[in-house]
Amino acid sequence: METTLLILFTSLALATVLNIILKKLSMSHIIGYIITGTIIATIFNLSSTTTLDTLDLIAEFGIVFLMFTIGLEMPFNKLKKMKDILFVDGVLQVGASSIIIFLVSTFLFKIDTTSSIIIALAFSLSSTAIVLTYLKQSKDIYTPYGEKSTAILVFQDLAVIPILLLISFLSNDTLSLSEILIKTILAAIAISAFMFTIGRKLLKWFLDFSSRTRLEELFLASVLAIVIGTSLLAHTIGFTYSLGAFIAGMIIAETNYHIKVESDIASYKDLLLGTFFFSVGTKIDVVYLVSNLHYVLLIFFATMIIKAFVVYLIMIRKSNKSDSVKSALALCQIGEFSFAVFALAANDNILDEELSKFLILVTVLSMIITPFIVNNIYKLASYFVVEFYESDKITPINRKNHTIICGYSILGRIIAHELMKEGRSFVIISDNLKHVLLARKNGYMAYFGHLEKLPVMESLRVDEASDIIITLNNLTQKRLVCEAILNYRSDAKLIVKIDSLDEKKELKDLNIAHYVHSQLETANLMIEKSLNINAEDKKEQN
Repeated sequence: METTLLILFTSLALATVLNIILKKLSMSHIIGYIITGTIIATIFNLSSTTTLDTLDLIAEFGIVFLMFTIGLEMPFNKLKKMKDILFVDGVLQVGASSIIIFLVSTFLFKIDTTSSIIIALAFSLSSTAIVLTYLKQSKDIYTPYGEKSTAILVFQDLAVIPILLLISFLSNDTLSLSEILIKTILAAIAISAFMFTIGRKLLKWFLDFSSRTRLEELFLASVLAIVIGTSLLAHTIGFTYSLGAFIAGMIIAETNYHIKVESDIASYKDLLLGTFFFSVGTKIDVVYLVSNLHYVLLIFFATMIIKAFVVYLIMIRKSNKSDSVKSALALCQIGEFSFAVFALAANDNILDEELSKFLILVTVLSMIITPFIVNNIYKLASYFVVEFYESDKITPINRKNHTIICGYSILGRIIAHELMKEGRSFVIISDNLKHVLLARKNGYMAYFGHLEKLPVMESLRVDEASDIIITLNNLTQKRLVCEAILNYRSDAKLIVKIDSLDEKKELKDLNIAHYVHSQLETANLMIEKSLNINAEDKKEQN
């Protein structure tokens, strides 16, 4: 007991110190958890105990809660709209990556066929935990490249199921592949039918019941019960824990509770994800890594280049070069589900233990480097495609008491023209490159970017602005921008264009200074013009 408490205390203390240092260096906290795991495993020799089995189980629920929150962002209607990206792009990415890696493994590195199949399938998967955490935190999940990357990651998580089943088939000659496939398909249909019919009603009733009690802890307990219960149900049938949680999230996304549920479980998800990355660190054998570092780096970079090339070719078919490059960079790493694939294969004696140890190190190195890639994805993309980029390309402006115009469509242009006539100081920010180029052509100070990004707000001196005018049409984008600005500066004077009273209701929880109802204001002006015309006609008649 004392040893366990000492390990817990040392882990928390070390993780805290490392993450404070990394925060000051603008580096991802994920690296801090991984390094902590490596140090603790080395000091306390955790690899020789059964502690890691329990730790891995706890850590796996970090991925479960992450997939649940992804499900909250992916209601069924949205998933149907993404079906082409999800299944077409997803199948192409996993299939093409697996084939190329298999050929390289078999013919270049002379690895046996069975091991090459396992390596190819495992390396085709990307890191859901790291990439989706970044996409959600940075709000890039709402950008074109973010949506496409998310769809492929969701497909990869679904692909884990047949991959694990294939390993089970390879490890047991008595199993019939056709029987396994039939059983899997029937189980998938059964769990989907149950969750989207009876399960949907049960979940809604459960949340309604706990909400009516007006006890926060009871509502939270019901949410945790739903996440864990659906995960166990999926696992019992033979699927991954995370698939059940993802489906539960999709169902709740279509209720009125999705925002509250996501905010309530955020801290638990982050804590469990921290545990997951800590467990990743415990898998690093420092001595073995140092002695084989050159081979580990060679395999890692080869895999990263192959996957990036495949993703880019898939994306460039229907996307611009910028989004294709960013998607390729976001998905080129090896994911955490590879640990499960290698562990199962090694346990079933179809993958050499020494080879499994080496492949796990390659995966760990990939996950250490990934935060550097995703946190600097715009900067890295700028080396491959010439375009205006937001956070790293905006030089901080030297202005005070200026107006920031978010959006440069027709309304934004009219506002900019009128402010120029009044001699007001203003700056324009838009995520539409054509609009930015037009604004600059008209002689205005305009930048390409997303105002919800912290570096952009700092560069445009939001804290010194007199007011911020939001002319965007999309309600989700309006909310993202307003939330980000108010989190950065709580007393910011926001002037938001709305198209209906329903939009105002959706934004009522935000401290927005002024709303301008586009149709109502237009109607008022037209009535005013009509009254003036009638008044003038009466004067002429008199």
